[in-house]
Amino acid sequence: MKRFYKEVTATPLEDGSGWCVRLDGRAIKTAGGRPQVVPSQALAEVLAAEWAAQGEEIDTARFVTRDLVDFALDAVAPQRETVLTELLPYAETDTLCYRADPDEALYKRQLAVWEPILTATEERLGVRFARISGIMHRAHPEETLSRIAEELARHDAFTLAALKMMASLAASLIIALAALEEEADAAALWQAANLEEDWQVELWGEDAEAAENRAARLAAFELAMRVAKLARAH
Repeated sequence: MKRFYKEVTATPLEDGSGWCVRLDGRAIKTAGGRPQVVPSQALAEVLAAEWAAQGEEIDTARFVTRDLVDFALDAVAPQRETVLTELLPYAETDTLCYRADPDEALYKRQLAVWEPILTATEERLGVRFARISGIMHRAHPEETLSRIAEELARHDAFTLAALKMMASLAASLIIALAALEEEADAAALWQAANLEEDWQVELWGEDAEAAENRAARLAAFELAMRVAKLARAH
């Protein structure tokens, strides 16, 4: 598709309910046909920058922020309760709670890397997660899952979309929630999410395709972190 616009602007809505991107003065819509209204100027400006950076031919693969924003507006906002229900199982079987046997070297690394993240989440939310050595499921306390559900329910559609992406990529809702914190370190959280994969790489090596796939997943994780932060910058 050829570029069909000249001017790109990020402008506030007259009623003060949010911000939108305008192409030659016309507000754009989501892929699903909804008004693309975001809660912050910062997020609107990033969306505008993606449109402004297009050349004579529009490359839709470069609309990475727009795609996640559209997912939030088209898929998350209209089905909020469904999304909340889909997110909770990531906590029920969270990767950070499943460890190797205590006499294994891998366990020591899991303890060193995962335990601080897990403990910080417990302190922040006032909950307690069960730790398991092995793969047999052990349920967390009901009050823990209820508190996690409350925490998820307080977030807007943009943050929930980001959480859904990060939890899926990390196989951990604990890591996804930690990524929302102001001081969150994307590289450290991603390393934690891939601890077992890295362990296998150290033992057996890594091929180019796996490395490329991991880089793409990291980029998606970092994107979700940015969108969540930008959406709350108002």
